[in-house]
Amino acid sequence: MHHQLEKADCILVLGNNDLRVAERGAQLYLDGFAPYIVFSGTGFGHKHRKDMLATNWQKAEAEIFADVAIKMGVPKENIILEKNSTNTGENIIFTKKLLAEKQLYPKKIILVQKPYMERRAYATFKNFWPQTEVMVTSQQISFTDYPNKAITKDKLINIMVGDLQRIKIYPDKGFQIPQEIPNNVWDAYKKLSAVGYDLHLIR
Repeated sequence: MHHQLEKADCILVLGNNDLRVAERGAQLYLDGFAPYIVFSGTGFGHKHRKDMLATNWQKAEAEIFADVAIKMGVPKENIILEKNSTNTGENIIFTKKLLAEKQLYPKKIILVQKPYMERRAYATFKNFWPQTEVMVTSQQISFTDYPNKAITKDKLINIMVGDLQRIKIYPDKGFQIPQEIPNNVWDAYKKLSAVGYDLHLIR
């Protein structure tokens, strides 16, 4: 989304299957963008999942991400863990509730997610936490350089196609605010799903 980052009250890192997202969030903290960092992600990781996002992690994404941040030098006392959310909407809802319980009411948040999930994360955040200013960012990496052993190019494209479908249909379900999808982008979605990149689609 090309948001220009500035100092915020909180960095919120959404759990997923890519540790590079944790590294991006931790580096932003170390660069002084916010006084504390929240890692949000299910208490069950993805170890029971059978879909494109599955991992073999044995503890919560939030805990895994926090471990990465601590190794990079983020003080443990400046990390808050939200370990119960199982999707992007819950990431936002549960984090908002958890911070309120700690009497923390951030007015400006830096939201960290994977590059191809920036817009969906933004649309979800504005749906459930509209009064708070948000800047969205991700690891600074190109599409060409993104695939690795855990996330192959085919898996990446499947997930991207599925995420675009969610941007299209989730506003009607009350999960996100609407986002404009250019015609050429939607044409690419239809072509890719037609040739078999449909493993992450909602049926």
